This record gives sequence, C-alpha cells and structure tokens, in this order.
Amino acid sequence: MNILRFSDLCAQGQAQGQRVFIRADLNVPQDDAGRITEDTRIRASVPCIEMALAAGAAVMVTSHLGRPTEGAFQPADSLAPVAARLSELLGREVPLVADWVDGVTVQPGQVVLLENCRVNKGEKKNNPELAQKMAQLCDIYVNDAFGTAHRAEGTTYGIAEYAKVACAGPLLAAEIDAIQTALANPKRPLAAIVAGSKVSTKLTILQSLAKNVDQLIVGGGIANTFLLAAGLRIGKSLAEPDLLDQAKAVIAAMAARGAEVPIPTDVVVAKTFAADAVATVKKATEVAADDMILDIGPETAARLAAQLKAAGTIVWNGPVGVFEFEQFAGGTRAIAEAIAQAEAFSIAGGGDTLAAIAKYGIEKQVGYISTGGGAFLEVLEGKTLPAFEILEKRASRP
Repeated sequence: MNILRFSDLCAQGQAQGQRVFIRADLNVPQDDAGRITEDTRIRASVPCIEMALAAGAAVMVTSHLGRPTEGAFQPADSLAPVAARLSELLGREVPLVADWVDGVTVQPGQVVLLENCRVNKGEKKNNPELAQKMAQLCDIYVNDAFGTAHRAEGTTYGIAEYAKVACAGPLLAAEIDAIQTALANPKRPLAAIVAGSKVSTKLTILQSLAKNVDQLIVGGGIANTFLLAAGLRIGKSLAEPDLLDQAKAVIAAMAARGAEVPIPTDVVVAKTFAADAVATVKKATEVAADDMILDIGPETAARLAAQLKAAGTIVWNGPVGVFEFEQFAGGTRAIAEAIAQAEAFSIAGGGDTLAAIAKYGIEKQVGYISTGGGAFLEVLEGKTLPAFEILEKRASRP
C-alpha cells in the first residue's frame, strides 16, 4: 500500500516548524463520574505526538469521544479527562481548546488537544466546507486512528482530501503493515480463527476468507451453525439454522481449493448457561437434545493447536468458547497458547480476542494486536477502508 508516512517526513526534517494536525483515537471508556477506566488508546497515541514534538512541529491533536450530538456540546462530551491523562503521559501540560474550527493558536514545540471533533456540525457526514476549514489549520495532516479508519468522516477523510500533506501516523502505519503481512502477502499455511455468537454478523468475513485462507477455524455460536451444516445435532445450542446454506457454501468453497473448515470432533456441553454450570465433554456425535455446546473439546483443541503451530500466518478474531467461565475456557486457552508458541506471524483483533490475550498473558507473543474493532473486521471482509483509500490517493498526487 503506497502511503506517505509521518515518520519519514519527520526523518527528512519536513515537520520542522510546521502545523501538524493529528487525528488520534482517544475514545476511552469512562465511569459515571467521568473517570477514565482504561487508557490503552491514549497510551497508544503518545508515540505519534512525541514524534511530532521532537521534529519541532506545532501539534494539534483531536479525537471523538462517545456519541455526542453535533452542534450541542455537553460536559459529558468533553475530552478534559483525556487532556489530563495525556498531560501525565507526556510530562507536560496539554491545553484543551474548544471551538477550534475557525482557528487554533499553537507554537512549534507545543501541543494542544482540540475538543471532541464529533461535536462539530458536519463531522460525521464529512461536510466539505468543514473539511476545508480544518485543512486550513495545518500544513501536515496525520491519521493515527485505525479504530475509525472504516469511517469517512471530516477528521478521518475530508481533511485528508484538502490538507497540503496527508500521511499515516506510526500506529496507523503499523496496522497497515501488519494487515499486508497477514492478508496481502501471507506466509503459508494461512490460518484464520473467526468466532462469535452469530454467523450473520461475520458471514461476509467468512466468505472473504474462504477465498484466501488454508484453514478457517470457526468457534462459538458460529461453530454450532457449521456443526449443523455438517449434519450433526447441537441440542439447544445457539445457532442460526436459516444460514445453513451459507455455511455449507463456505465449506464447499474451502474444499474446492483443497482447504479446510475443521469441524469439532468433541465439544464441552452443559444443561444451562451459567458460571456454575456443570461441564461435560462429549463426542460431537453424541450431543443430547437438552445440551448446550459452550466450548470445543480437548481432542479438537489439541488438533487445532497442532495446525496453528504449523501455520505460517495466523489471523485471530474471537474466542472459541465461553472463556469467561473457567470450565468452558479450555479451547480458547489452547488456541491462545498455540498462537503464542507458533513461529507464525500472528495478528489479532476484536474486543473479546484482546480480553482473551490479556487473560492468558500472551501479549508479547502475538505478532500484532490490532487497535481497531469495526475497522479490523472490515479489513477481514476484504473491504478497502476509507482512511486507507484517501491516504493512497494523496500519496499519488501532491
């Protein structure tokens, strides 16, 4: 993917004395009192800001937070808690600037945080007039927000059309590199793990991956639908019987390429969905009418782990069982440990996947952990993300 990289501009001295506008993803969770409860996204934004400051730029940073109503700012919409945390992380005061669209005062070597960009009228619909005004604020526009790369909004797309220079920040560039390594130029075999409660939410992902991967491992409720498609009984497990034809089509598409959708040979079942439910391992052919499948069994987990350890590239989206309950966590633990031990390049994304990675402490063993939820899923669907599209266009023209 041909894009300009902010790191290259800084290395060449092109950011010295320039006004740099960074679109970051600072949309962090807060409690009822407005206190930040998890700051990963803020910490992830720091390298780009420090890069700009070290290059002698006048730095403006903005982000959305929550779902504000355009043109109707409320105190709960404010990035003030983010400004306070960013100040701590950077070791300097980061002033918060409101009503910034018509002008911002910032000097080289300084950084300011521009108030919640989604409060501006026209942001979500990418209003050209707003985009042009924002573009006039800067000499260099930097997109470092992969989490919003699937949205064509004013600060993620429009401003990049009109800014003098538009480039990718280090976080976005790293996502692009990891995606290309995993999907565009993968080392084979390429294994993908796609799990979740419903086939319908990830059907296009499954269809897209079926054209490219060597092993398509399905888990959770999705696996139950594939078990049905393979002619097995699943008791009262969560599934989507109306999508059996689509599941069969994915299996057929994989088989036609000599690839595989591994169907579980054993499962872990319970009579109820509860933290204290009694777990029983059964062969996949012996599921009773009142059973609920809540995890893959140890035989299946061992087989999948062996496949993953032999893979060249692994893409992971979703735990394969109800790993929040320890008696149904064996499958996801086995998958996580196999990925950690594999020599393959691995890329993982999605909230539940990140929770599993944290639970099993394999952060350092995963090749790349994606910061985007919806954006990561759209990449797996084979879509071109708007933020990538406009940065590629701008790289090919002045």
